[in-house]
Parts: sequence; structure tokens; C-alpha cells
Amino acid sequence: MNRTVVAGLLLFLAIFQFFMFFRVAESIYPGYSVSNNYISDLGVGPAAGVFNTSIVVLGLAVMAAAYLALPAFRSRVLSVLVGLAGFGATGVGVFPENVPVLHTVMSFITFFFAGVAAVYAARVFKQAMGVLSLISGLTSLTALALFATNNYLGLGHGGMERLIVYPVLSWGLLIAGYLLTAGRQP
Repeated sequence: MNRTVVAGLLLFLAIFQFFMFFRVAESIYPGYSVSNNYISDLGVGPAAGVFNTSIVVLGLAVMAAAYLALPAFRSRVLSVLVGLAGFGATGVGVFPENVPVLHTVMSFITFFFAGVAAVYAARVFKQAMGVLSLISGLTSLTALALFATNNYLGLGHGGMERLIVYPVLSWGLLIAGYLLTAGRQP
């Protein structure tokens, strides 16, 4: 198995497990509201072990995938941007909300660099892949700007935060599929 396929597998499995354990964490947190709670509330409550472990695994796998995918991306910039998003995600799990300054910095690194990576990927990937990358990144960054200015569009801060996260996680699954396919070609 070559490094591009390994990168695709790592990325897919990391995002898949995060989606699953994110939902598990929401389910075991009494009274948790998708609209009224921050995602990171899951990292300090009764679901902390599940959520923090899952996001650290996600972050570490994203960093490893960014390194392994360098030849397939043919762009150091894209690999660095993806790696920085993974670094931030790891930091979110290591420094939960009860470490407010570091948690805020790590959350911003994750949100910002994931969105920027997706936008930048529109330069690396052509046609549909580039368009989908651009849409994902711009959606995430627009939601980040709205979130930062307390404009939640009736979704609550938790709902708006998910509009930052879901587009780039979905984009990550797209990239995983690309890597799996690219790694199998002669």
C-alpha cells in the first residue's frame, strides 16, 4: 500500500470516527443542545473522554495524512494548511474549554486553516474537485466570520459553529476519496 492510499485511509477513518463519536458525545451529555451549546462544551462535561480522545485522534491523523499526501497534492502549501488544521484539532482536545486562552487559539487555528486549506485546494484541484473545495472553504470561512461577529442567523452559536465545521469535514472526506483513488493509479 503506497503512502497516498495510507493518507486517504487515515483521513477517511479519522473523520468517520470523529463524526460518530461527536454524535455519541452529544447523546451522552445530558441536556446538550446543538443550537445552544458550543461543540467544545462536549470536551469538559460528562462526554469529555469520548470527545477529547476523538478530536485528538482526528488531529493527529490529519497531520499524518497531510504529510503522506504531499506527493499526491503536489503542493507544499496545501499540505501545510491541512497539517495546521490537524494541529489545531489536536490542541482542541488537549486544551479543552477549561483552558480558555489555549482552547480559543487552537479552535481558531483549526477553523481558520481548515477553511483556508479548502479554498486554496481550488488552485490545486481542477474542475469539480476544485469547485467543491472552494464552496466548502468559503462556506466554512463565511460561517467563521459570522460566528466571530455573533451573527448566528437564528441557529444559535452551536448551530453556526457546525456550519464552520461540517463543510470542511465533508471536504476532508472528498479529499480522502481523491487520495484513495489517486494512490491506486499506476
